Amino acid sequence: MTDLTHSRPRTWILPPAPYAAALIGGWWLDRHVHALPLDWGLATRPLGWMLVGIGLLLFFWTLLTFWRHRTTVNPYKAASSLCTGGPFRFSRNPIYVGDWFILGGVSMLLATFWPLLFAPLIWVLLRYGVIRHEEAHLEAKFGDAYRAYRAQVRRWL
Repeated sequence: MTDLTHSRPRTWILPPAPYAAALIGGWWLDRHVHALPLDWGLATRPLGWMLVGIGLLLFFWTLLTFWRHRTTVNPYKAASSLCTGGPFRFSRNPIYVGDWFILGGVSMLLATFWPLLFAPLIWVLLRYGVIRHEEAHLEAKFGDAYRAYRAQVRRWL
């Protein structure tokens, strides 16, 4: 059997899928089961939009960083270079951190806590279905440079 770790990550799921499923499932549960309100009065909507905005800014900043390094954002394709600048100075997974902000913000905009109850499942799916494979690919492809980067920058924040 050929080891594909160098050629591409062996990612199991599309990373935004667990977040989207949590939002759709949470919205459905809010409408059809007992409501778990997430309402902080007048601050709920502005805070929700702020969190969505932070998540989108992280996403686009990361896309710009990938573009400048001429590498892919596609989790099923091989990285052509190791990004350590931009948002990657603070997190090895800035898009996924942004997705967490968006999940929290949209939950606030929907005024329901239900999507956030899926957070542990999302974390497990990302950690073992995506990040584990991406990290193995980056270590196989970039070796000591990736190990040094990993030792300096946290996975999340």
